[in-house]
Amino acid sequence: QVQLAQSGGGLVQAGGSLRLSCAASRSTAGLGQIVWYRQGSGNQREVVASETTGGGTNFADSVKGRFSISRDNTKNTVYLQMNSLKPEDTAVYYCSLQTIFGHEYWGQGTQVTVSS
Repeated sequence: QVQLAQSGGGLVQAGGSLRLSCAASRSTAGLGQIVWYRQGSGNQREVVASETTGGGTNFADSVKGRFSISRDNTKNTVYLQMNSLKPEDTAVYYCSLQTIFGHEYWGQGTQVTVSS
């Protein structure tokens, strides 16, 4: 079992930045991939970014060049750095751990609101 605790959301003006944290209850290095999703009001959940087991990263076209992923293994935490935020980035953001054993664990979600 792995618990994921998210933090770092909030309200920011367009053009601003936020950093979301996804802290795991145990080390996730090599355990699977971290996937960041978001769900805006009335929208389906979409993949924003992911970090593979090997450390590679992938980003949705809508956030490429603005979002980045980093991790601090000493804190079992993965970060989603969001820069140049736009109103359309407004959503609830979730982190998910998809393990190599076929399990999936979710954070509780955190609201990001970008005002114009």
